[in-house]
Parts: sequence; C-alpha cells; structure tokens
Amino acid sequence: MKATTCNGSVGGTHVFYLVGIPFLPKSFFLPVFFTFLLFYVLIIMGNALILGAVVAEPSLHKPMYFFLINLSALDILFTTTTVPKMLSLFLLGDHFLSFHSCLLQMYLFQSFTCSEAFILVVMAYDRYVAICRPLHYPVLMSPQTNAALAASAWLTAFLLPIPAVAQTSQMAYNSIAYIYHCFCDHLALVQASCSDTTPQTLMGFCIALVVSFLPLLLVLLSYAHILASVLRISSREGRSKAFSTCSSHLLVVGAYYSSIAIAYVAYRAELPLDFHIMGNVAYAILTPILNPLIYTLRNKDVKAAITKIMSQDPGCDRNI
Repeated sequence: MKATTCNGSVGGTHVFYLVGIPFLPKSFFLPVFFTFLLFYVLIIMGNALILGAVVAEPSLHKPMYFFLINLSALDILFTTTTVPKMLSLFLLGDHFLSFHSCLLQMYLFQSFTCSEAFILVVMAYDRYVAICRPLHYPVLMSPQTNAALAASAWLTAFLLPIPAVAQTSQMAYNSIAYIYHCFCDHLALVQASCSDTTPQTLMGFCIALVVSFLPLLLVLLSYAHILASVLRISSREGRSKAFSTCSSHLLVVGAYYSSIAIAYVAYRAELPLDFHIMGNVAYAILTPILNPLIYTLRNKDVKAAITKIMSQDPGCDRNI
C-alpha cells in the first residue's frame, strides 16, 4: 500500500474515515455484519465460559489455568477494541472516528496484541518448569510469582506501544483522513498521513520484532528444553502424559503465529488492497475464536469443569 499524498497539518481538528473493505459491494455488508457478529458472540461466550469455569472450579486453581484466564480476558478485550466498530461500520455505515478515538483504538489493539504474545511466553515457561523441574514447581510457580509474571506481561505490553502512538499523533493529516481498513491499525493510520512514513514504518518493524519474533524465540526455547526432557522419560505412557499437558498451549501458539503470518503476508505480498485488510481482520478474529475452542476440546480438566457448571441444577441445593 502506498502512502497518502495530501496537504495536511499537525494538530487541529482531524476526523478519520474508515473505508472498510474498499471493493466489497454494499449488498455484502449485511452478510459480513452477521458473520462478524456471530464470531464476536462466540468469542465473548467461549472466553467468558472459560473464565467462569476456572474461577468456579477449585481443581483448576493452578498456575496453568491462572494464565489461561489472563489469556481469555485478553481475547475479550482484544476483540472488543475493534469488532464493535466494524459491526457499526457494516450495519449502519458508521465510517467516522475522531482523532483521539482512532489513536486510542490503535494503542489498545497494539497493547493487547503485545499482552497476548507475552502471556503465551509465560505459559510456555510454566510448562517448562512443570516438566523440566517438577520438584521445584511449587516454589518457582508460587501465587506471588504467577501474579508478578502476569502483571509484567500486561505492564510491558501497555508501555511498549506508547512511542509509536506518540509519533503517529504528531504526523500531519488532512481534516478528513481516509484509512483503508476496518479499524485503526498502525500501518493503515501511518499511510493515511501526509508526513514521511519511513520513521514510523521502521518503528512498526521494531515493535513487530519485539512482539512477534522475540516471544516466539522464547517459546521455542522453552519447548526445546521440554522436548529434551520428555525424550529422556523411559516409559511411553510418561512421554504421552507430558506431551498432553502441552498440546493445548502448542495449538494456541500455532494459531496465534499463523494469524500473524497471514497478516504479514497479506501486507507484504503483491496482493490487492482488500487482501491486506482481510489478512489483518483475520488476525484480529482468528486467535480469539480458536483459543476457547482449543481449550474446551483439548483440555480434559477445562472441559470437565465447563460440563460440571452447565449441568448443575439450580434447584439441587434447596432444602426440601
């Protein structure tokens, strides 16, 4: 995508116009709205169900599931940052966003993206300690340590996008700036500017490096140690049990980085603009909808807790 050429100014009153998917006929707006609405409802319900199950079931009050509820909360916040505006755009034709609202959406989208990457790293570390250092697990993964790890992931993620947002806010824009996207993505916002986009593109690359490649490297390092430890287990049953404790997390990591790869290829490849936009939209929706599915289908403890909650009879505790 090429940078916008215009006569803009820094400061003043700016309004952003979300173009959406440029070549999508208006007759498709309603089907797209219902598709996104269905995905959003499934994301909220699925992740809320996991949150409720882990909080309500004492047997799930373990470090692994503490980090899982952080992941579920993130998925709800992540999609709520972008999807409601997309729904409004496709149903009501509500294309406009104020300057500050757009920057806030961009900041929150980047923050929650960073948080998810860091929480996945912490979950990988939890699996590493559980399998490679089981005798030290209660000490190394104490409630205080778990809270500190989760808080560090959230705090780092909220601080990391600030320089990019601050620089983007100082770029020059027309009074009505057209953003060729369904929400205020960093790169789309930069390309709507009249300023030189090179510094922002470089900063975006650096943030992507920290948020995507460094966490992935740490996850792969954890699983390299896990694999080495599992292969030293003599019994086949023991190896299978060890691998099964990691399967859900591995699938979530795979889904997360697959969606990032789709978004990256959509931006970098010589594809029509609509593919660039849809690649990023897929990234914004794919992982949050897959995470609860993976954990409810693959993790027997979570599945049992959800089944227990849903099968409870409200009247069973009454005294007759």
